[in-house]
Amino acid sequence: MQELVEYSSLIERKLSEFNFPNTPENLYNPLTYFLKLGGKRLRPVLTLLASEMYGKPREASIHAALAIEVFHNFTLIHDDIMDQAPLRRNQETIQVKWNSNIAILSGDVLFVKAYQLLVRQEEKHIKELLEVFNRTAIEVCEGQQMDMDFEGRTNVSVDEYIEMIRLKTSVLLGCALELGALIADASVEDRSNLYQFGQNIGIAFQIQDDILDLYADPDKFGKQVGGDVIANKKTLLNLKALELSDAMSLEELTKLKNEADLNKKISHTRNVYDQLNVKAVCEEIMQHYYNEALLHLEKIDLLDSAKDNLKHLAGYLMTRTV
Repeated sequence: MQELVEYSSLIERKLSEFNFPNTPENLYNPLTYFLKLGGKRLRPVLTLLASEMYGKPREASIHAALAIEVFHNFTLIHDDIMDQAPLRRNQETIQVKWNSNIAILSGDVLFVKAYQLLVRQEEKHIKELLEVFNRTAIEVCEGQQMDMDFEGRTNVSVDEYIEMIRLKTSVLLGCALELGALIADASVEDRSNLYQFGQNIGIAFQIQDDILDLYADPDKFGKQVGGDVIANKKTLLNLKALELSDAMSLEELTKLKNEADLNKKISHTRNVYDQLNVKAVCEEIMQHYYNEALLHLEKIDLLDSAKDNLKHLAGYLMTRTV
């Protein structure tokens, strides 16, 4: 999608202009390294698109967009520590390249940097921007805690899982859009519909991530394919597999949780999922949330042409392979 490339390039350039201090090197070098790893830069693009929908130039919301991206990277650094992830975008994570303590502190600096950026927006918007951002930051932490709590539970429901990914992942997409709309002085109703659009796209996006984690092309994915299976993580695929399993499949999945041969663990788990048609079931749920997002987009009080970029972006996200 050409628009995503154009806006992502703008965000990439702005991030490269961050001028971190030279010392302490072990605090700031990891941040320069991590931000250069790249990424889709989806969340800040949503902020820019939301404000532009209402006729604002992209420069009007650039600081809020960067704040969203910096906050997102803070969460990635800390998530990698909690998950003990070796790779991020096919490169070593900070806690592997340096160590966990350095990763914690470097992530904390990014969290503060997000606030420094956000308060550079017009003064008349700052109070509301902070209210939306603070609410979202707390919800993201709640979602992460739910995700960790699930690791010690055997009775996680699909509904609980959807709520977890809503908080951990989806609310930040909704926040990104709402900040852009707020800066553009959109109506409260439009702001709400944009938030709901982002939240539903975010849920669909995360379900797509769950699917890609096991079914993506390893040469393109940028992370270890099957990482969720190796970690015995509760994903939608896992929960639906348990729900659909007969006694034989359930026994096989239970044994595979403790399989020492990781390649066998991944391939055999995928085989069980295929027998249960889990991938197709999850894709159907993903489509439901995608459709819900489009319904909220339709409710926004603008011409369809003003909403085309968001609609095209949503379609692109649902057909991605990485």
